[in-house]
Amino acid sequence: MRALLALALTTALTTASLSLPGRLCAEETARPPATLVADRIGVGDLRQLVADGHVEVLYGDTRLSASRIVYDRDGETLAIDGPITLTSGTDTMILADSAELSADMTEGILRSARLVLDQQLQIAAADIQRVAGRYNRLGETVASTCKICRDGEVPLWQIRASRIIQDELEGQIYFDNARLEVAGVPIFYLPRLRIPDPSRKRATGFLTPSTRITDQLGSGIKIPFFIELGPSQDLTLTPYISTSRTRTLELRYRRAFTRGEIEINGAVSRDDILENETRHYLFAEGSFELPRDFKLDFDIETVSDRAYLLDYGYSEQDRLESAVEISRARRDELIRAEIGYLETLRDSESNATIPSIVGDVDYRRRFAPALLGGMASLGFSADALHRSSDEATDGPDFDSYGDGMDMARLTIEADWRRDWTLGNGMVLGALGGITLDHYEIGDDTVHGGSQTRLTPGAAVELRWPLIKAAADGSAQVLEPVIQLAWSHEDDDEIPNEDSVLVEFDEGNLFSMSRFAGEDARETGLRLNAGLGWTRYAASGWALGLTVGRIWRAEDSTQFAKGSGLDGSSSDWLTAFKLDFGSEVSLTNRAVFDDAFDLTKNDLRIDWEKDAYDIGSSLLWIEANPSEERLSDRSEWLVDAAYDFHRNWTGKANWRYDFVADEAAKAGVGLEYSNECISVDLSLSRRFTSSTNVNPSTDFDLTVSLAGFGSRGKSGGARRCMRR
Repeated sequence: MRALLALALTTALTTASLSLPGRLCAEETARPPATLVADRIGVGDLRQLVADGHVEVLYGDTRLSASRIVYDRDGETLAIDGPITLTSGTDTMILADSAELSADMTEGILRSARLVLDQQLQIAAADIQRVAGRYNRLGETVASTCKICRDGEVPLWQIRASRIIQDELEGQIYFDNARLEVAGVPIFYLPRLRIPDPSRKRATGFLTPSTRITDQLGSGIKIPFFIELGPSQDLTLTPYISTSRTRTLELRYRRAFTRGEIEINGAVSRDDILENETRHYLFAEGSFELPRDFKLDFDIETVSDRAYLLDYGYSEQDRLESAVEISRARRDELIRAEIGYLETLRDSESNATIPSIVGDVDYRRRFAPALLGGMASLGFSADALHRSSDEATDGPDFDSYGDGMDMARLTIEADWRRDWTLGNGMVLGALGGITLDHYEIGDDTVHGGSQTRLTPGAAVELRWPLIKAAADGSAQVLEPVIQLAWSHEDDDEIPNEDSVLVEFDEGNLFSMSRFAGEDARETGLRLNAGLGWTRYAASGWALGLTVGRIWRAEDSTQFAKGSGLDGSSSDWLTAFKLDFGSEVSLTNRAVFDDAFDLTKNDLRIDWEKDAYDIGSSLLWIEANPSEERLSDRSEWLVDAAYDFHRNWTGKANWRYDFVADEAAKAGVGLEYSNECISVDLSLSRRFTSSTNVNPSTDFDLTVSLAGFGSRGKSGGARRCMRR
């Protein structure tokens, strides 16, 4: 008899249709079975079936828990005694004291109920009416993301409304006579309010507004409005209004395709900084996968004037680069083609004399030669650059080339390397290569015309990796390296466009050329020597040290003073790294001469734990006119955040110029975040100035209510909500 009663009750609970309105689904003829679990099942009278004691009903992704359920077969209704917990999927949960529902739980009323959405937004109500399996109608409600307690304190914020309707199908929540209260004090009223269901990832509506106060623009507010244009694209429009007669409209457009995506950011402004002028900027980027493993990437960057990006805080870029690139990278092959347009925002540069249009094609293939063994590669590349100026003589800058010089280069190169391991563990390596460069140069009185350069080179290298393991699990690795290299010297003076900036570090200590590009190649006979040592502790920390230097047969004039590579011997290079895993990392790279006078020094410290995150670097670089650095440069940068309370985070950043003996930029911030609210307050000051940009101070404030376009901070102190 008990089995028959259970079967009758569960059969009654499976009458709900699973199809959406207007659609015919195959699932309608194959409804999932319902399962009933209870301590006792009996007959109340001839028309009632009763399940009593720890009752649970499971139907599809819906689960109902109660202390007692009475099923009336005539009315096909369920009378449920609480406490009741009704969950639908992972996003919706209803708690109630008692309920009367239809057999399929799509109609009915739940008394003294709470609705919890996405484990985040909670709505307490005198009752919840279930309508058509789609709507939840709540009366005399209070909503918040604060924890709801029977007898708790007033939450940090809450919204009271005469009625709330949740549309489960559309994922929308409607408030009637909504009143926003902060700490129990009413501060805002709206007769109608609509917000997206927290379970929805994207929905049309307003996003979190923010305020911004600056010296130049005054006090302003930004109110972003998000527009869902479909499942694969959206648009965000953000009006920005300030007291200094600034009127700005910002936009962001995103679209995803089957094999790619694009994003466009921009703004247009009318302000009193440049009166009677329309200021604007547009940044667009995209990436697409093409057939045969090719990839297309593009970037578009344009701005109306040099100061617009800094005035409005959009970017600190001082050069804009627009480019289109097609590439394919495989294990033994690289193909790349790019064309770009460069625009400078620096006061010291003119768009007429910098390379504004640049094209680049590169092909490289790696293979194992059958006769020589080892690994070889063959490469082809072509570059071209164009200046809008037609001036063939040099102006007041730092080079000897014509201000309108145009140049094209064609390069063919081949290289080979092979290593042999000797009986005592030494590794002997041999490498060689040859490069042919052909240049066509125009609009230059000195270097104009055609030039061809052939640069063969070869090197032999000896390494001796030594390892020592200790009984405690630690290990040490010591590796001395010596390399003798030679490259053909060429007396032709080819303009250097892509190799002006030179770095000397442990990454290129044993390279055939320390120049980054193709226009300049290191030549002559030289000896590269270095020693690397690393200790790995059993507890997880590691300590590494690298020391190296370069000796040349003849004094080289290729490298300028301040690079650390000039003279018959380079400066000493040292690189130090101390790593304590994910918590502490300290690195220092120094280049100094025999008198221990520094040419370059870069110290970086990163310290990250649960409560704080600190990053700091100290930089010193000697003056180098060839790199347009007329004076020494010394800066200290700090970026730190500290969680001094479960809900409070302090932030600070600092950039100080020791040469100018003044701060370049500084900022502080304070953030409060819990499960209810997030408040982000920041103050920053930019001290630098130029012809187009003045020093400015920015003040930003953003207040976000969790569940309304943002998620609160978990793990913090929770505030309770009183019904």
